[in-house]
Amino acid sequence: METREQGLPAEALTPAPTGADTTAQVNPAENTENGAPASDEALLEVETEMARAEEETDEEAAANEEAAHPDLRTKEEVLKALTELAAKEAVEIGRDEIARMKQRFYALRKLELDAELQAHLAEGKPEEEFRPSLDPDEETFKELLNTVKDKKAELAAREEAERRENLDKKRALINELRTISEDTDNVNRAFPRVKEIQTEFKAVGEVPATEATDLWKEYQGAVEQFYDQLKVNKDLRDYDFRKNLELKTLLCEEAEKLDAENDIILAFKRLQNLHDEWRQTGPVAKEVREEIWNRFKDASAVINKKYQAFFEERKAREAENENAKTEICERVEALDFSDLRTYNAWDEMTNKILEAQADWKKLGFASRKINNALFARFRAVCDKFFTLKAEHYRAMKDELARNLEKKIALCEKAEALRDSTDWRKTADALVALQKEWKTIGAVAKKHSDNVWRRFQQACDTFFENRKKNLSEGRAGEQANLQAKRQIIADLKAIPLDSPRAEAMPKVKELQAKWLEIGHVPFREKDKVYDEYRAACDALYNSFGARERDRSRSRFEDVIKEMGADQQQLYRERERILRQCDIKRNELKTYENNLGFLSSKSKSGDSMVREMERRIQRIKDDLAATEAKVKLIDEKLAAK
Repeated sequence: METREQGLPAEALTPAPTGADTTAQVNPAENTENGAPASDEALLEVETEMARAEEETDEEAAANEEAAHPDLRTKEEVLKALTELAAKEAVEIGRDEIARMKQRFYALRKLELDAELQAHLAEGKPEEEFRPSLDPDEETFKELLNTVKDKKAELAAREEAERRENLDKKRALINELRTISEDTDNVNRAFPRVKEIQTEFKAVGEVPATEATDLWKEYQGAVEQFYDQLKVNKDLRDYDFRKNLELKTLLCEEAEKLDAENDIILAFKRLQNLHDEWRQTGPVAKEVREEIWNRFKDASAVINKKYQAFFEERKAREAENENAKTEICERVEALDFSDLRTYNAWDEMTNKILEAQADWKKLGFASRKINNALFARFRAVCDKFFTLKAEHYRAMKDELARNLEKKIALCEKAEALRDSTDWRKTADALVALQKEWKTIGAVAKKHSDNVWRRFQQACDTFFENRKKNLSEGRAGEQANLQAKRQIIADLKAIPLDSPRAEAMPKVKELQAKWLEIGHVPFREKDKVYDEYRAACDALYNSFGARERDRSRSRFEDVIKEMGADQQQLYRERERILRQCDIKRNELKTYENNLGFLSSKSKSGDSMVREMERRIQRIKDDLAATEAKVKLIDEKLAAK
C-alpha cells in the first residue's frame, strides 16, 4: 500500500498513546520530494492508522453482536450452520463467525457435561469417579472446523503469494525507473514511459505489509531522483506540478466539506479514500508543497478528532448500558420465587419478569467482553422462573383434575337422589352435598360451568319435584298457567304486519302482565316460556327489532323471574362475567391476527374485511354482555 507523497521517518511508525499529544511523538525530518519536512504528514498518518484500527475493532464487535445467531440453541443447529459455512467460499467465511460457532458449541457441550455431573452426583457417587461420555458430534464439529480452517489457510496462502508477486512487479518497475533515471541523455523521450510506470505501479495490488513502507520509500526515491536529480524538462515538470496542485486542492476542499457530514463513520471512510487519492497524486512545486499539505492535514485532523470523540462517546454509552443491565440482573435476582401459591401471585411475578425483559430490550449493547456474560446471567434467572412456573401449573393441573373427580362424584350422588320422594331425608342429604361442594377447590374453566350445571340441575330437579308435590300453591300454579297461555294467545293474535307504534304498546302491556303472574307447574315452565318467547320473537322480528333488543328483553325477563334470590343473581353474574372474559380473549386474538393480514391482494382485502366484521360483532356482543352485568348490578343494588 502506498503511504504518502513524503517519506515516513522510522520514529513516526511508533503509535502514540491514546489521549496523548501525538504531535510530540514525531521527530522532524527532512525526507520529501524537494526537501520539505515530513513530520506533520507522518503525524497525520499515525493518527489515521490508529483511528482506522479502532474503527475496525469496534465495528467488528458491533457486527458480531448484530450477526449473532439467536437460533443456535442446540449442537445440531450449530453443526448445521457450520456445515453450511464449510460449503461456502473462503472469502465468504468470517473469522468471528467461526469463533462464535466454536464458542457456542463448547458452551452447549459444557452444559451437557454439567448435567451429566449433576446426575452422577445425584446418584450418590463421588465426583472423582465421574467420567464424561464421548460425544460423536464433537468429532464431526472438529472435522467441519478443520475444513473451514483449511479453506481459510489456502486463501491466505494464495493472497500472500499474490502479494509477493505484486512485490516483485513493483520492484521491477522501480528498477526500470532507476535505469531510466541514469540515462540522462534521453530524459525527454523517457518521460512518457515514466508516467506509464507510475500508472502501472499504482495499478499493481497490495504487497506484504512488512515491505510496504520500504517499497514506497524506494519508489518515491526513484521518482524524486527522476524529477530532481536528473533535471527533467522544466516545462513538463511545472505542468505536472500545476496539475497535481489542482488535484490536491480539490482533495483539500473535499476533506474540508466532510466537517459538515453528520455521519462521522461515513466521513472517516471518505477521508481514508481521500488519503489514498492523495498518495496516488504526484508531487507539487516545492514552494507550495508544505502549504497544501498543512491544509489537507488540518482538515483531516478535524475528522480524526470527531471520530475519536465518537468512539469515546460510544464507550460511555456501553458503560451506561452495562450498569443498567447489571441493575436489571440484580432486580430479577432479588425476586423470591419460593412463596408463590396462587394464580394471581404467579401472574404478578410473570408481569415483573416480562417488564424486566422489556426494559432489557430497550437497552443497547454493553462492552463486548461483558455483554454476553450479562445476558447469560439475566437469561438464567428468567429460565429458572419459567421452569418453576411450568412445574407449578402442572401441579395445579393435577389438583384441578382431582377436584373435578370429587365434584363429578358429588354430581353422581345428587343425581341418584334427585328422583327420591323421601323429601326430608333427601333434602338434608342434598344440603350436605352442597356444603361439601363448597369445600372442594376450583376446577378447570372448561369444565367448571358444565359440572356446576350438572350438580345444580340434579339438586333443582329434586327441590322442584318436592315443591310440585306440595299441596300449597298447586291450584295457583294451574291458574297462572292458564293466565300465561292466555297472554301467549293474545300475543299471537296481534297481526305481524301491524304498525310498530300501534302494536308495541300492546306487546309491552302483555309482557308486563306476564311478569306479574306467578309460578306455573314445574313441568310446564319451560314449555310455556318457550311458547311465550317464540310469540315475542315473532313480533320483534316483524317489527325489525334488533337481536340485541330481543336478547336484552329476554334477559330482563329472566332477571325479574329470579326475583329476590340474590344467590341465583350472583351465580348468573359470575356466568356472564366468564362470558365477558371469553369474548375479550377472542377479540384480542382477532385483533392480533388482523395485524398479520395484508390487503394488497383482492383475497387479502376480502379477508381483512371479514376479520373486521367479526371484530365488530364481538365488540357488539361484548357490549350487550356488559349491559347484562349492569342490569344484574342494578338489581342487586336495589335489594
